[in-house]
Amino acid sequence: MPPSPSTSSSSFSSSSSSASPSAASFSASTRTPGPEAGGTPATTPTPAGSPDAAPARTSEVAAAAHRTAARTYLVTGAASGIGKATADRLRAAGHTVIGADRTREADGVAIAADLATESGRAELASQARELTGGRLDAVIACAGLAHFLPATVRVNYFGAVATLESLRPLLAAGTAPRAVVVASVAAVHPTDPAIVEASLAGDEEAAATAAQNALDRGEGHLIYGSSKAALARWVRHAAVTGDWAGAGIPLNAIGPGTVLTPMTEGMLADPDLRKVVDTSVPMPLNGHARPEQIAPLLAWLSSPENTHVTGQLLFVDGGAEALLRPTS
Repeated sequence: MPPSPSTSSSSFSSSSSSASPSAASFSASTRTPGPEAGGTPATTPTPAGSPDAAPARTSEVAAAAHRTAARTYLVTGAASGIGKATADRLRAAGHTVIGADRTREADGVAIAADLATESGRAELASQARELTGGRLDAVIACAGLAHFLPATVRVNYFGAVATLESLRPLLAAGTAPRAVVVASVAAVHPTDPAIVEASLAGDEEAAATAAQNALDRGEGHLIYGSSKAALARWVRHAAVTGDWAGAGIPLNAIGPGTVLTPMTEGMLADPDLRKVVDTSVPMPLNGHARPEQIAPLLAWLSSPENTHVTGQLLFVDGGAEALLRPTS
């Protein structure tokens, strides 16, 4: 989805109808981490009457209970769009969801933090530890910007990576921990190598400077895609390390196409901009998506049922990536 200079930020999307909860209401119940942190191992079918039949059945029952047990999630960007739709879906399924956004003005937002700043990222981690008692089962990072500004890189890459890295210790203490971040099909669009490389090197100021340079030379449209491309590459590299895969924590990204959110409504309302959007993100299958159509993939990737998918950028784009990269 190509960004527009006039696009309003839906940099944090929001969730459901409950008021901001107290720390006590989010305290995670005491659980003993075990092999399930990396998913329940598959069992080989055992003939009836075999001495191993009863343990196998017990294991299957335990696995089913594990998949349906209530979990504690933290969702950034929980005030609107994909974040809100995902938080709503998880709450409807009986899970506890801690919503984060830039302000607490929306229902379901418990943590106010500006992920464009180091202080905001530190505040997110601090409040998450307080509200959860130091245990999380899943993190879904939906916060993002689509401005022609350096702040887009600060939120989309550095804010997202800081969210995942700072909350990883809480995930390690949780049950069947999972992490997912929202990237974009724009990750396959042309990028600014200076933005991407500075981001992956962890040099935020250099990445912000590169974004400003792109804007100054009339290529501000490269900023959004560059931030998402860098994020997808970080996920691929980090997911297979000891900190993530070695700790039994699947880490993935999704790449939505054009989604009907506050971040895109301004572009799609303008016939000329809508034409640009649909040319750069062609979606032959069912056209533009609603946030509620993206949420199920995030919910599954962050569930105990996902035992082996990690390091992936999964496109949920109506076929856009297949058209844009037919030989990849």
